[in-house]
Amino acid sequence: MKLYSRGQVAFFSVLSGLLVFIIAAAGAGLWFGPLGRFFAPPAAEADLAVQTPEYHDSLLVKTVEIGPYTGDERENITVYEQLNEAVVNITTERVTINWFLEPVPQEGGSGSGSIIDSQGYVLTNNHVVENAYKVFINLADGTQIEGTLVGTDKENDIAVLKFEPPKGAQLRVIPFGDASNLKVGQKVLAIGNPFALERTLTVGIVSGLGRPIQTGRNTIIRNMIQTDASINPGNSGGPLLDAAGKMIGINTMIYSPSGGSVGIGFAVPINTAKRVVAELIAYGKVRRGWIDASLVQIFPALVRYAKLPASSGLLVSRTRRNGFADRAGLRQGTEPVRAGSGIIYLGGDIITGADGLRVNTLADLYAALEDNKPGEKISVEVLRGGNPAIVELILADREELINQ
Repeated sequence: MKLYSRGQVAFFSVLSGLLVFIIAAAGAGLWFGPLGRFFAPPAAEADLAVQTPEYHDSLLVKTVEIGPYTGDERENITVYEQLNEAVVNITTERVTINWFLEPVPQEGGSGSGSIIDSQGYVLTNNHVVENAYKVFINLADGTQIEGTLVGTDKENDIAVLKFEPPKGAQLRVIPFGDASNLKVGQKVLAIGNPFALERTLTVGIVSGLGRPIQTGRNTIIRNMIQTDASINPGNSGGPLLDAAGKMIGINTMIYSPSGGSVGIGFAVPINTAKRVVAELIAYGKVRRGWIDASLVQIFPALVRYAKLPASSGLLVSRTRRNGFADRAGLRQGTEPVRAGSGIIYLGGDIITGADGLRVNTLADLYAALEDNKPGEKISVEVLRGGNPAIVELILADREELINQ
């Protein structure tokens, strides 16, 4: 048996104690310096990496700011919660005649509208309330109030209604935005009442801008906003909003072979509505200028028959005697010919432009003069005997001409 000196025994005691300390420290995960990194098991080092202060702080900040929703979701929720009560449901009654020639009221259409004033003015589409005998405004709390039709602009499919707010009610109002700076790809939100459901929210983007859409009235609504936010029939008249909750358009129509939303919806830009709302409230209509003449849209058979010098444009058949166009020198036709069930006069000027815009059709002329008022003077481009000419004339009142 080998014997150790007292000094050797003391050395081994210290060494064994150190080993015990190292083993205990390893079990507790207390490692320092290179020695700790050398002995630390891989799993422990991975755990320490996840708990670095920088990553941990970042995660805490995100959790505090966002909570259970993403930033985009929070934006959608906020817009809906703040503005959905300003979107009303509109229902109408129409009158029909029964077999005994008696007027019979029946349920009409349904749509949406936006409260735009604390006095109870509502902005919607004209087609929602067209030919209505009665109009009812259904508020967010379920209250139904009979409203009145203040004014309509059929050419832009806009109407303004009015209802008396309940006593003491604080109406939520949707603020107007600006559609002139919209960008394709910008997020938009639509609130409405499709299929007679409670107010609903759909979200999409601006898919296109400046779309000219022809209506069934032979008129064109210019600068329509195209969106892929779902717009169903009950959404008509409701607001199209930007991410800040400002109204940038009035949801108006969809393109759909089946009648349901397929991601191609159109809204009247709010800038168009802002131009006409005050006039609708003041006068019940929009006063627009028109050329006081009988105009015929050129068609191929007429071009061939009359050997016209243009394949498109508006033929001036007759001018009103001593009217604005007549006094300005716009030349009417002199040769009467039968066209269908009517008579037109050949040989007059052919209008090819108005107020700086190209005119190929009657719809083009409606669009060109959409912002012009009666009494304003404009330049009209014509072909006279095949030669271009300019006629400066004063516009008449379109509605007065229609009612003559």
